[in-house]
Formats: sequence, C-alpha cells, structure tokens
Amino acid sequence: MSKDKQFVTEITPQGEDFSRWYIDVIKKADLMDYSPVRGCIVFKPDGFEIWEHIQEEMNRRFKETGHRNAYFPLFIPESFFQKEKEHVEGFNPELPWVTEAGGDKLEERLAIRPTSETMIGHMYSKWIQSYRDLPVLINQWANVVRWEKRTLPFIRTSEFLWQEGHTAHENEAEAREETMQMLEIYRDFVEGYLAIPVITGQKTPSERFAGAVDTYSIEAMMKDGRAVQAGTSHYLGTKFAVAFEIQYLSRDNNLEYVHTTSWGTSTRMIGSMIMVHGDDRGLALPPKVAPTQVIMIPIGPPKTREAVIARTDELFKELKSAGIRVRVDDRSDVTPGWKFNEYEMRGVPVRLELGPRDMENGVCVLVSRISGEKKIVQQDRLVEEVETMLLQVHNEMFERALKFREEHFYSVETLDEMKAAMEEKRGFALAGWCGDDACEAQVKEETGATSRNIPFEPGETKKTCICCGKPAQHTVVFAKAY
Repeated sequence: MSKDKQFVTEITPQGEDFSRWYIDVIKKADLMDYSPVRGCIVFKPDGFEIWEHIQEEMNRRFKETGHRNAYFPLFIPESFFQKEKEHVEGFNPELPWVTEAGGDKLEERLAIRPTSETMIGHMYSKWIQSYRDLPVLINQWANVVRWEKRTLPFIRTSEFLWQEGHTAHENEAEAREETMQMLEIYRDFVEGYLAIPVITGQKTPSERFAGAVDTYSIEAMMKDGRAVQAGTSHYLGTKFAVAFEIQYLSRDNNLEYVHTTSWGTSTRMIGSMIMVHGDDRGLALPPKVAPTQVIMIPIGPPKTREAVIARTDELFKELKSAGIRVRVDDRSDVTPGWKFNEYEMRGVPVRLELGPRDMENGVCVLVSRISGEKKIVQQDRLVEEVETMLLQVHNEMFERALKFREEHFYSVETLDEMKAAMEEKRGFALAGWCGDDACEAQVKEETGATSRNIPFEPGETKKTCICCGKPAQHTVVFAKAY
C-alpha cells in the first residue's frame, strides 16, 4: 500500500515490514512501553486489561474443573535444580541468579523463577502422604524470568506473566487425562475467546519440555506465516516425584510415587492475538477480551450537541448495565473522522455513531471494525443489536484467520519442496518424518523451520520422511517460529 493511501501514517504497512508494523501498532495503540531493564516491558492499562480478561475467563474454566489458585516463591534454591538433571539442563542458559543480599553473599545461589516444577515438587513432597490427599490440582498466576537473548514485546521477553498449573495423581491414566483435559481447555479458550485457530498435537522429543515424558501444544499461525506456541500441557510421569520424593501410601498400603503434570499459557497470547488479527489500520481486538467493546461517538453541530450527548449518555447506561464494556468520546476539539481512525487503530470492535437526525428517527449507527459494515439499528433494540454485532465480529475474525491459515498451509513430500515453500512463501508445511533426530535437525538447518507438533488431525498421513526417504513414523507440522 502506498504511503498516500495508508490508513494511519505512523504505522508501517504489514507487507513492507511485518516486525516494524508490530512494534508500531503496540506502541501507537498504547498497550506497552519499554522499561529501563533489557528485555522487560511495562504493561500500560489497555495492555494489562486484555490480560485481566484472559485471566478472568481462564480462571473460570480452571475452577470449573476443580483447580484452585495458590502462590509459590519467586526464588528457588540452586540445589532444587540439581535434583532433575534434564530440567536444569533445559533452563540453565536462561537462568538469572541471586548471589548476595543485604550486602552478604548467600550460602546458596537462588534462581529467579523460570518455572516452578522444582519448588512445587518440594512442597508437594510435604503435603502428600496418602492417596486421600490426591489429586492435587493447583494453578499459579505469576511472573517468570528467562534471560532471552532476542526479545519481542509480549511474544518473548525476559520477564513475562503467565499461569502454570501443577497437578499430582495416583496413576498414569489420571495424570494423562488431566494433561489432555487442560490442552483442550487451552484450545477451546484460544479459539473461542481470542478467535485464533490452532493446531493441536504432540511435540517431538527434541521440542518437548525439559523433564517431561510427553509435551502437547497448540500452535497458531501469525500473518507473517510464522508460528507461535500458544499453550502447552505436559505429562511429567514420575520424574519429578522421584527427584523430590513425592510419595503416597496407596489404597493397597504400598508406598508409591505420584504422577504429575504441568501446563501453562502466557502473555504471548496477547502478542499472538495482535499478529493474527491486526491489519494496516492497526489493532483488531477480539470482542471478548477488548478493554473497550463499543466506542460511542456523538456527532452534530454545536446547537444540537447538548441534546445528542444527553441521549448518548442514556444509551451508554443501557449498554453498561447489560455488561458491555463501553466508552463515550464526546470531545469537541477533534473531528469525528479523527476519532473514527483513532478507535479503528486501537482495535475497538464496534463503533456507535449518534447524530441529531438519528435522534429524530430513534436510531443509531453501528460500525464493525472487521468488516466495516454500517448498520442502522433501532435505539430500543440497541443492547440486542450490539451483542449480535460483537458476536459477528468474533466469528468473522476467526473465519478470516482460519482462511489465512488454510491459504498458507502446504503439504510437502521432500526437503527441496519444503525449502522452496519456506523461501518463496510464508506459512506451515505438513511433512513426513521418520522419527530420527538427525532428520529433524537437518530440516531446521536447511530451512530454518522447526517441528511445531505432530497434529492429532493432520488431514492426511504422510508415507515417507522428507529427509531420508524412509517410511514416515509421524506426520509433522513444520514452520519458522517466534
């Protein structure tokens, strides 16, 4: 799009530079600011409110399935990480350490929490004594620190916000059922609340969580064709139970190790939502998490202004009473056109316009951020009409994102085909894999793509490995990723 046709001149068009577009949008829409600490951001009110709406809905779903929230310390003793070798090796490159406090050197280094399996494992070993104590179903909302070399606001930062669930069970079957239940909760939430279609599947061994037996993920496609891992759920077996001596007296009076799970999502969902739905006008926020769902803009000359604003305020109260997140912009020092562009850029799902002629006719105008559709509606049916348009906006956002993914999803048979697809196009590639780590590593080396997951519903089953030509053991989604 040429400069003279840009919607918002301060935003770089996606087709020109997607990364620059992303930074322009989150800054212009006032979601965040950079902090003086490398790789860390400040969540401004609109950015944090999106996270609050995510928390509210996920909390509801977690509690419906019997989970409760708790909080564990930010600092973790170094010795805890030594108890599960694979776990510490996976996180060691990203760990920041506290070595002194109050002017004194600490007897033992303390890691700043990258994840809480070790601390929670220690506590569970104290809390769990008998099968009567099981299952333990706990979730934690917290911040974590992973000292990333390359950062991108919301998507990958040195400190980020997340939730991490940690559960303990009598046996493998119950723990695996929990693992899959939480993965499905994530899928349903991301698709049903954030309007982001995801691919659900199992991670390959090289991509699974450090210390897990099996890792499962939901993978989303951004508008630049890259993948974001939007959520993971892990079956940990008895690895952490053995390391931290989490044992219980079974129903048969035997001392057994518990089977544990962990699962998590983070504020990278906010970044994913922006990259999936945004356009050259700026943000496009899914209605269910948008801080403002409806912006009301009174229109008209000064002589009718007082009456229009008075009626706007009455309609505002009706919408607010119905639980709709609504704001009024009745400023007189900027034009209605400026306001239209401003709130489109901020991603507000629905705009409501009210002028003197609308008042005479008992109507107002609703405008969809996604389709641009203008709909004249009766004021006495306003709540119902707004709720209908909000639902339409969500559905259209999901369908557009799904269509984009379908148009950028390629089935390949050979490594050369995948290389060509990755070089010439953007998107995901479905390919066969023999199960050999060397072949998976070769794909990454030659294409820059990593295995995202082994999808539960691949659509087709591949017969041969794209690298070696041997029979394929798995059908895998590959993509470049954030």
